[in-house]
Amino acid sequence: MQAEDIKRLIEAGLPDCQAQVKGDDGVHFEAVIVSGAFEGKGMLAQHKMVYATLGDLMHSAIHALSMRTYTPQEWEKIPPQ
Repeated sequence: MQAEDIKRLIEAGLPDCQAQVKGDDGVHFEAVIVSGAFEGKGMLAQHKMVYATLGDLMHSAIHALSMRTYTPQEWEKIPPQ
């Protein structure tokens, strides 16, 4: 599994989503996901939405996915790195 594949799946499954996914070993990944679909939802609900876009891959091809989720308004407040 490649980081780009995970990025595509997340973006295809969440409306108006932008995802950044990193991972070099093919099983451990880090993601930053920004979507208006997260509006009004808690962190746990947001993470479940992301897991739903990946389906069974979370039980097989992806060993670990660390993620940070933001609404577009929250993302605007994050200082550039």
